[in-house]
Formats: sequence, structure tokens, C-alpha cells
Amino acid sequence: MNNKKEYVLRDFYVLWSTQSLSQLGSSITAFALTLWLYEKTGSALSTSTLTICSYAPYVIMSIFAGALTDRFDKKRTMLVCDTMAAVSTLVVFLLYRTGTLVIWHLYAVNMLSGLMNTVQQPASEVTMTLIVPKDQYQKVSGLQSLSRSVISILNPLIAAALYSFAGLELVIAVDLISFLVAFIALAAFIKAPKTAKAEEESTLKLAREGLKFLKETPLVFTLILFMSGVNFVASAFDAALPGYVIPNPKGGTNVLGIVTSASGAAMIIGSLIVSILPKPRDRVKVVYLTMLISLSTENFLLAFAREPFIWCIGQIIGWILVPIMSANLDVILRNSIPVDLQGRVYACRNTFQFFTIPIGLFWGGFMVDKVCEPFMKTHESSYVLTFLFGSGKGSGAALMMLILGVVGSILCIAMGSRLKKYHYIED
Repeated sequence: MNNKKEYVLRDFYVLWSTQSLSQLGSSITAFALTLWLYEKTGSALSTSTLTICSYAPYVIMSIFAGALTDRFDKKRTMLVCDTMAAVSTLVVFLLYRTGTLVIWHLYAVNMLSGLMNTVQQPASEVTMTLIVPKDQYQKVSGLQSLSRSVISILNPLIAAALYSFAGLELVIAVDLISFLVAFIALAAFIKAPKTAKAEEESTLKLAREGLKFLKETPLVFTLILFMSGVNFVASAFDAALPGYVIPNPKGGTNVLGIVTSASGAAMIIGSLIVSILPKPRDRVKVVYLTMLISLSTENFLLAFAREPFIWCIGQIIGWILVPIMSANLDVILRNSIPVDLQGRVYACRNTFQFFTIPIGLFWGGFMVDKVCEPFMKTHESSYVLTFLFGSGKGSGAALMMLILGVVGSILCIAMGSRLKKYHYIED
């Protein structure tokens, strides 16, 4: 029986490993382009705009992309999207080689890559559902979280090493090689079962079907809204963290790198744990309880701690449970959404769940720079405030961590109470 399961999972292992390799290559290029752009402009705003350009199409167009995904063959959709993204990378390489690469080229290429990812991602999700047995969803989700964690740790290290050794040319060459490996594996070795194609209706109507499913399935929609709140708090934390660590007397840019790496290491451990955990009695409860522990513990620890070691502990507690949450959420969605609707529903999920990330990034930075730091400076003579949050630059970011801990705790408790009303039954 185990041999049969392993045989069935063979396609997943091939797809997962080669696509992860390609994602690592893409991440390396993205990081190296950020280094190149910062060298040219010296502007943090210019480099952050790269992320905005790739993220905006993902949030804005996801609903319509999912409808397109359900209309076309999933494997072919992935191949076309991956090819278009590779062509855009090749264009950057040629422009760089000819000395004509300018900033707006990168913005345009990132927008195209973001658009391709918008279509490719729901197609990939559905393909995974098609080739993985239901009783293996949790294990598979854990492995996917593991690969994402490894990529988040390795890509800046590899990109910096390759870029410093041989410049942008070698980075892009490695990216294109990883694309070829993934393309050949998908085209030649993956046999994804066919699904019923969506009727030849307007894309807008198909998108409405995804929205209608969410409206008629309150458990799934509530979970998505809950995760959008989690993403809001987490992205605000990401915006506040540099302002918290770098100005600290025991902090700095190197310490920030160590603290950030602790989160990636924690996710690797969490991914390994979830891949061997037995099926929980209540997956919905696991989702909101893990996030309650993560959002409250991490933020409160960092708000009052002054030692890098404690910051790393906070990051580990905050992120080690994320793969466990993600795996259980993934199983709920795959079991709750009919496979023929998954493309458009996952795409709607992407819009509702991730639109809060840029909002959270802006809010976190605004609160630190314009509210919390000025407040702490004005009240620097207060013994209580300085005892709790320190003094000088960075104390406002510490105050922001406390605010995020309170907001995150209230969010998880309130949404957890609402989620208790729904019953999830798994075959």
C-alpha cells in the first residue's frame, strides 16, 4: 500500500522539486535586480517599487485569472506562463548585455512576471489537487512550506554570492537553467488528469461564480477573511522590524539579517513537523489557535525585549507554527472547493487574502515614522514608557510591536469565536 502511495506521489515529487528549483532561480534574479537597482539609484523607494510592480497585478487581476485558469488546460497554462516569465528574464539579460537596461525596463518586466504568476499560481494549485491523493494533502502542504522556507533563506545568500562574483549575467543564467529543468519536467514527466472545462462564458461571469461559491460557503470565506487580517498584522510587523532592530544599540543591519533568518529556519522546522503530524481532530481550531500564539507571543516579546537572542526566540515562536496553520488551511480548502471551481475560487482567495499586505506595509511604516516615534520622543521623560520600550530611535517601533500584539490577539480571538459556529467535516 505504501509503495502504491509513493508511486502515486511520484508526479508530485517531480513537480514540487523542479518548480521549487525554478522558484529559487526566479527569487535569486529578483534579489540581484534589487541589488543592481539600489547600486544605480541609492533609493529604497525605487527598489520597493519593484515589489509593488510584481504584486499589484497579483492582487488586482487574480479574480479574473482564476476564471481563465478554469477555462484552459492547467498544465498548458503553467507551461505558457513559465515561458513568458522566462522570456521577460531573457529580455533583461539582453538589455543588460547591450548596456541599455534602465529602471523602467525592470518595472515593466516585473509587472509582466507578476501577471504571469497571477495566472500560473491557481493553475498550479489545481494541478497539485489533481495529482495528490486526499489523504496526502497535509504531508504535501508541509513539503511545499518547507521549499518556500528554504528558498526564503537561500535566495539572498546565493544571489549576493553570484552577483558579487560575476554580476547579473551569471545570476540570470542560473535562473534560465532552473527554468529549463522545470519546463522539461512538467512537459515530459507530469501527467495531470483532465478536469471539466468551464463553459464558454464571459470571464466576468466565471469570476462571479468564484465569488458566489465564497458567499455560499461561509466557513471558507471566513477563513480567507481571517487570513487577510493575519496578513495585515504580519506585513505591518515586517515594516516595523527594521526600525526596531537597526537603531538599537545591540542591533544593526547584520543583526537584522540574523533575526530575519530565524523566521526562515523556524518555518523549515515547522514544515518538517507538519509533514509527520497525525490528522488533527479540528483543523479549523488549529488554524486560529496557531495564529493566536504566533501573533501575540512574537509581538509582545519584541515589544519589551532588548536582547537579539530574545528577538530570535520571538521570530521562531512567531513562524514555527505558520506551516502547521498553512497545511491545515490548505487541506480545508482543497476538500471544500470542487476541483472544477478551484481555479477561480483560489484566485478570488488570492485577492481577498493578500490585498491587506501592501496596506499593512504602509500602515506599519506610517505608524512607526509618523505616530509612535514622535510620541516616544515627546514623552521621553516618562519613566514608565522608557522602562517598557526604551528610549531614542527604535523605541517607537517597540511601542508599535505592542500595538500589533494587541491587534493580532483581538483579531484571532474575535475570528476564532466566529469560526466556532461553522462545522468542517472531512472524508
